[in-house]
Amino acid sequence: MALGGGTFITQNKVLPGSYINFISAATASAGLSERGIAALPMPLDYAPTGVFEVTGEDMQKNTRKLFACDYTDIKLRPLRDAFRHCTRAYVYNINGGSTAKNATNTYATAKYPGAGGNNFSIKIESIAGDDTNYRVSTLLAGVVLDEQIVPKTGGAAQLVDNDYVTFAKEATLAETAGTALAGGVTGTTPTYQDALDALEAYSFNTLCCTSTDDTTKALFANYTKRLRDEMGKKFQVVIHKCPAANVDFEGVIDLDNIVAGTQTSDADYGALVYWLTGAEAGCEVNRSCTNMLYDGEYSVDTNYTQQQLIDNINAGKLTLHRVDNSVRVLTDINSLTTYTSDKGKIFASNQTIRVIDQIANDIASLFNSKYLGVYPNDVMGRVELKADITSHHEQLQNIGAIENFDSGDVTVERGDEKTSVVVTDNVEVVGTMEKLYMTVVVA
Repeated sequence: MALGGGTFITQNKVLPGSYINFISAATASAGLSERGIAALPMPLDYAPTGVFEVTGEDMQKNTRKLFACDYTDIKLRPLRDAFRHCTRAYVYNINGGSTAKNATNTYATAKYPGAGGNNFSIKIESIAGDDTNYRVSTLLAGVVLDEQIVPKTGGAAQLVDNDYVTFAKEATLAETAGTALAGGVTGTTPTYQDALDALEAYSFNTLCCTSTDDTTKALFANYTKRLRDEMGKKFQVVIHKCPAANVDFEGVIDLDNIVAGTQTSDADYGALVYWLTGAEAGCEVNRSCTNMLYDGEYSVDTNYTQQQLIDNINAGKLTLHRVDNSVRVLTDINSLTTYTSDKGKIFASNQTIRVIDQIANDIASLFNSKYLGVYPNDVMGRVELKADITSHHEQLQNIGAIENFDSGDVTVERGDEKTSVVVTDNVEVVGTMEKLYMTVVVA
């Protein structure tokens, strides 16, 4: 087996090996939690039930097992777009509800429900020079995925279930050039609420709303607001043309662009949410998606006038626009447009939200894993907590995510109760350059 290797953002690798970055400035270190994680409740015609994890490696090597199709299949275009920039995703098949059925035949049943399972087949053939055994093959669209040699008599009982099918151990084997599985049915009732309920137990950076229904979009927006404000789970949701009543919130990214050209379904109309979800999830804490190149597979409608682009910025609508022959993110904003003394204009920047979400998630994890129920709430305990928070923020400052920070910006005091701790924390988020105002004096 090959050793691990490649680059790193945080020191979270499992395999031994050399992980080397070539950089022009400092990068994030171990105290900062991982980014690049997306949550994707999406329609699929074959997939595991419930929440399942998909990595970049899975997308390259395991799509036949997970989705009953090749990586290049048009059905996986949304996932390919998301994985342009995210590194890991929690996927939930909203078409995998009670109406979905597994494909089957005399010899085997597809491992997961959905019409995609009908693409599997079982081939049973005699072996030249061997009168006692069969070769039993599992195929997907004619491609052999698994082969097993078993006795002709009673051999079904010896077949080992593989990544694609479970075998009927009581079957009587007989030669067949390829018996297709049949009867696989894709669920007809989207289970968005079930998906959101299941995803509550997971940590991710960005949630993707793939629905075209305004009521469902409102559900995603309200879900995000509840988890951010009431449960402290900091993430953002990407919604295509979010209903007006559900925007004006830093947790909602309202994508305005549609896919250009003739669409085969309503879902295709707003399919750019997949790419943006991956881009926002994968954007490092010290970076912005402003001017980011759209490198996905869809054609983007960028038919906006300059005034319409200005109007979209003022309305909190994230927009992609054309720059020469490329399509780029105009400015990395969320839907917040009503500014207060508690939440000023800086909160409309997704770069700001990435930084404060990083702080919230990391410090909550630190407190829950190290201090909760362990450290006494005395002077020394609070000094230790301040030191850990200070160290975390110094890492953010070292990578250019915040600036002008020193230890005096953090105070840790006992609260009204003996068990409570009150932290006051002042940070100044670094923004990326977006506007150049230049005066040239000509003598």
